[in-house]
Amino acid sequence: MSADTPEPDRPDEPGAPAAWTEPDPPHRVGPADPYAAGEPAPPHDATTGVPPYGGTVEYVPGGTGLEYAAGYPLAPPAEPDLPRGRAVRLALLAVLASSVLGVPLGLLWAALAPDTPVLKVAEGAVYAEPQPEQPIAADGWFSLLGLGFGVLAALALWFLLRRVRGPVGLFAAVLGAFGAALVAWQVGRRTGLAGYERLLENAPVGRAFEKPADLRAGGIEWLFGVLPVPHGNLLLSAFGAAVTYTLLAGWSRWPSLRPEREPGVPGLSWGSAETPAPSAAPEPPAPGAAAPPHG
Repeated sequence: MSADTPEPDRPDEPGAPAAWTEPDPPHRVGPADPYAAGEPAPPHDATTGVPPYGGTVEYVPGGTGLEYAAGYPLAPPAEPDLPRGRAVRLALLAVLASSVLGVPLGLLWAALAPDTPVLKVAEGAVYAEPQPEQPIAADGWFSLLGLGFGVLAALALWFLLRRVRGPVGLFAAVLGAFGAALVAWQVGRRTGLAGYERLLENAPVGRAFEKPADLRAGGIEWLFGVLPVPHGNLLLSAFGAAVTYTLLAGWSRWPSLRPEREPGVPGLSWGSAETPAPSAAPEPPAPGAAAPPHG
């Protein structure tokens, strides 16, 4: 030491004030640090933001003092998975409920679709016009109603049955929408059918009356006489449900298709937790205390 440079106070000398040193950064990795890298994370604490379901932490220079280590496990879903048997039962119940809704859908179709004018002849009934537009309008109304019902059914199942999202939910949406279309077709075509058949049997030749709406661009064909094969616009509701449900699954931000907890704060979604506040800066040395040593 030179004469111009004062020798720093030695803490081991009696009566000498202790030299002030800068404290270590908070949560620095060290042998005595409880937050050292590789150690199990402690229980959740509002000040540290450590999740209660495991993981490791490490100190990152320039960070907040507590950073998640690489390979940290994904947050668990906000709701646990349903047992497979219960999920299938819920899906079948959803299919049944959707199919029952085909009754009002069929009544609505029968009310919107126009009846076709026919003329009684000796062989039965023929169209009163050479190329009537009413059957085309009936097919169009059924297609629009069926497609809209499929979209709404997929949306309802996506938001109401969150715990069965995935292949089981897609199966319920598609099968339920098809069941509703099938029920709507039968209910709509049979509305007023009894009166039409009575007129067709008892009306004199040359009598004009109307035939209820029916499908010409869709229905069911029997393959080999034993296997029913639906076709045409009878499948539009199932198509709309499948496309809508698939798009919802593709746009979902969670791998499990269900809301997941925030790593720091249980019960919150990703990105909603606040960043833990950094530790306060160390207080300056008290007046009269020795200055920190210079190299």
